[in-house]
Amino acid sequence: MIQEIYDYIKNGETDTEKFGLEIEHFVVDENGNQIGFSEITSLIERVGRDTRAKLIYMDGYTVGYANEKYSVSLEPSCQFEISINPYSDIAAIESIYREFLGLWEPLFRQRGYHIVTSGNLPAVELGKICPDEIPLSPKKRYQYMDSYFRQSGKYGKYMMRASASTQVSIDYRSESDLVKKLRVLQKIAPILMLMMENKSDMASTLPDAPDKPHLLRIQEWDDLDPDRTGFYPHSLEENFGYEQIANVVYTMPLILLTDNGSTIDVGNKNAKDLLKEGTITEKELDVARKEKLTEHFLSMGFFHFRIKKYIEIRTADSVPISKALGYVALLKGIVYSERNLSLLEEELSDIDTIDKIQEAVIKIEKDGNDAVIYHNMTALQWSKRIVELAGKSLPGHEREYLTHV
Repeated sequence: MIQEIYDYIKNGETDTEKFGLEIEHFVVDENGNQIGFSEITSLIERVGRDTRAKLIYMDGYTVGYANEKYSVSLEPSCQFEISINPYSDIAAIESIYREFLGLWEPLFRQRGYHIVTSGNLPAVELGKICPDEIPLSPKKRYQYMDSYFRQSGKYGKYMMRASASTQVSIDYRSESDLVKKLRVLQKIAPILMLMMENKSDMASTLPDAPDKPHLLRIQEWDDLDPDRTGFYPHSLEENFGYEQIANVVYTMPLILLTDNGSTIDVGNKNAKDLLKEGTITEKELDVARKEKLTEHFLSMGFFHFRIKKYIEIRTADSVPISKALGYVALLKGIVYSERNLSLLEEELSDIDTIDKIQEAVIKIEKDGNDAVIYHNMTALQWSKRIVELAGKSLPGHEREYLTHV
C-alpha cells in the first residue's frame, strides 16, 4: 500500500492553478447552542432531494450532499461545512458560496437558528458552556476519535466539539513544486494563522494557557496529538518528497479504519500494522478499494498542511466569506507566482527547522501582531510584507479582495 500512497500523491500533479475553498460554520440558536444532529440531517436530506443532488451517507445517516459546484457535510458536533469545487476564478467561488448561503440561511432562520463563523464556538470561547456539554454526532468515526484524543492531549474535546476552520486547497505541478510551495507556506504559516484569526473576545484564552490570547484553535490542534498534527514531519529536510510523505502516512497511527462500508476502532495501529496482521489483505484489494483506503489513510493526518492530490492549507479560523476570499487572493498571489515563491524561499532560507517555525507560532500566541519573529520583524510587519507581495502579482480586479484579509 505504500506504493499506492506514493502513486496517489504523484497523480495529483497538474498544470492547473485552481483553488478549493471549505468553510465550516456553527449553526446556533439565540442562546448560542448548536443545532441538533437529527434536525440538521433531516434538512440536508430534504434540500439534497429537492435540488436533485447526490446524497452522502455514513453509518446509515444522511450527512451531506454533493452537486456539480459544491458539497456540504457535517463535522463532529454538527459544524456545517461547504466544500466548493476547485476554480481558478475567485469571483466564481464567491458566486457559489453566496448561492449556498441564499439557500440555507432562510431555512435556518425559519427554525430559529443563524450561521456563525468563528475559530471557536463563541459560547465555549467565552466560558458560557464547556465542550463536554456539547453532544457529538453518532457517526462511529467521531466516537472513536473522541475517545482516542481524550488520551492523546488536553484539548481534544475543544477541537472536536467547538472549533471551525477555513481551508484552501492548491495545485502542484511536480514533486519539486509541491516541496517548494509546502516549505514556503509552512514558513509563513504563523503569519497566516494570525491574519486569519477570528475570535469573539480578543482577551479570551484556553484553560491552562492564560498567557496565550491568540490562535486558540491552533493551540487546540498543536496539543491534540503529535503523531498527526503540527507541521509536516521531515518537510524541511533535504531529501523530502513523495517517498517521505508516503512513509509518514503509512506509519501514522490510524485510530480507526473505514473499509468496505464499515468503520472499526484500530487505536495506535497504522496501515503497515494492519497489513502485517491481516486486517487488510492486500491481494484481496481491487483498484477502487485501494484508492479508498489510501484516501482514508491520508484523511487521518491533521497537519497544518495536508497533502492529498493537492495541498490543503488548514491554518485559518472559520471566517466570513469576504475575508475567506481575501485569503484565497493572498494565497493566489503567493503560491501561483514563481517570483514571489522564490523571493520568500530566499528571504526565509535561514528558517531551516520546524522548531524555528513553531517558535514563531508560540511568540504570536502570546503577543499577536507585536510578536517579533523572523529577522527581528514583527508579525504585523510580515503580514504587510506578504500582502504587498501578493498584490503585485494579482490582476486589479482580484487585488481588491486583499482589502478584506
